[in-house]
Amino acid sequence: MLLRELVEVSRSVAATRSRKEKTQLISVLLLAAAPGERALVAHYLGGRLRQRRTGLGWRSLQTLPPPASSATLQVGKVDAAFEAMSALAGPGSAGQRTAAVADLFGRATETEQAWLRAVAVGEVRQGALEAIVTEAVARAAEVPLAAVRRAAMLAGGATHVVDAAFEGAAALAEIGLTVGRPVLPMLASSAPDVASALAKAGAGEAVGLDAKLDGIRIQVHRDGDEVVVATRSLDDITARLPEVVEIARSLPATRLVLDGEAMSLADDGRPRPFQETASRTASQSTTGTVVVPYFFDVLHVDGTDLIDRPARERWEVLDRLVPSEHRVRRWVGTEVAEAESFTADVLASGQEGVVVKSLDAPYDAGRRGSAWVKVKPVHTLDLVVLAVEHGSGRRRGWLSNIHLGARDPSSPTGFVMLGKTFKGMTDAMLAWQTERFRELEVADDGWVVTVRPEQVVEVAFDGLQRSTRYPGGLALRFARVVRYRDDKRADEADTIATVRALGGGASV
Repeated sequence: MLLRELVEVSRSVAATRSRKEKTQLISVLLLAAAPGERALVAHYLGGRLRQRRTGLGWRSLQTLPPPASSATLQVGKVDAAFEAMSALAGPGSAGQRTAAVADLFGRATETEQAWLRAVAVGEVRQGALEAIVTEAVARAAEVPLAAVRRAAMLAGGATHVVDAAFEGAAALAEIGLTVGRPVLPMLASSAPDVASALAKAGAGEAVGLDAKLDGIRIQVHRDGDEVVVATRSLDDITARLPEVVEIARSLPATRLVLDGEAMSLADDGRPRPFQETASRTASQSTTGTVVVPYFFDVLHVDGTDLIDRPARERWEVLDRLVPSEHRVRRWVGTEVAEAESFTADVLASGQEGVVVKSLDAPYDAGRRGSAWVKVKPVHTLDLVVLAVEHGSGRRRGWLSNIHLGARDPSSPTGFVMLGKTFKGMTDAMLAWQTERFRELEVADDGWVVTVRPEQVVEVAFDGLQRSTRYPGGLALRFARVVRYRDDKRADEADTIATVRALGGGASV
């Protein structure tokens, strides 16, 4: 397939707000692609490369060769070029990468060059998220959407099951949980308080309350002595957490899959600042802060898949498998007062809040529904940094005030600004973000540094207010930084729809 065809569809998808039309456009292109190209086309229409790292950034793609006069570049050749770039390392690799960029982009037309640059730096803004690609695969292959969703959850994403979908529902059904291959994690919806969460998740029945730890989500797979530790975004961080690997190997099972959190602790047993845990898990160094795993679910043990079992059965297995010192604190019951007391105790210990869980729900990988409901003591949102301002006074020399954006599929950029903040930033955080946002820099007018919208930040705020200053019509009140979320991608940040839904309890 010519890249031109894909780029034209990508532009058409970006130009429409209709979910139905986006799905139709993508499905038609998938049908036009050759069988061996469909998965790659799905990756590209999802706005990302197949390769996680290519060594390319905005600066390295600012100066490009003259564009080709005609469209001859094929998607397979594009993937091969990026694959070759991802393999470059060591002395001379920078020059080799520059030459590879010149060769690839020199064969692309002006329109193709713009798209290639955008996909290389993660800036394809077309509103074609995972859910839409999943629907398009189901439509193109004429298979049930539920079958594609389930297979995608277990395989780590829709693009990994495209070929199976075109083989038929039977091929999709054969895709199951595989020890060693991370699955999309089950997610939680939100509620303003414990009573609301109990009503949402339990509807009068007994529920479980898990402490919501101030750590990072991990998924641990063990097959004999082979252990894989993956993040919420399915990145492999096994080599960075040898202490987690050691604990996984000590458990009384040969093959297992566990879901949990990893967290650094102070000497008194309270959680250390999240940034310390995040820094350790993002670094290649295995020294420094010790990271301790705490598990709250089990998906497989010694040949038996548990994802379709109710939570109460999975937890019974978990209790037999994992010692209490490595299990998340849990309360089970029906009484709101007791649940609130448990929550207060969790908060007093320094944790974030609680997650209320249905005892009867299966593990719904990759889905966010009423079976899990999180409760935090303050409003928080995961937003994306759109720009950052030069600091003044004591903060001169640092990049300080950050511009906050929520995802907005209807916006040409894919994001809508909700305000700014410099509150909650320590000196260490200011130093870190100055270096980080220089890496993401697109433009600097001397006051505001525009950055690629990639860095997710968790902010707390006291409420919302109407605003004519920002396109979304809302602004955060007293926003302050809680932590930077290196475990989340920009396309996992909160949407403007989520923010507006919170407005029901705010001063809007």
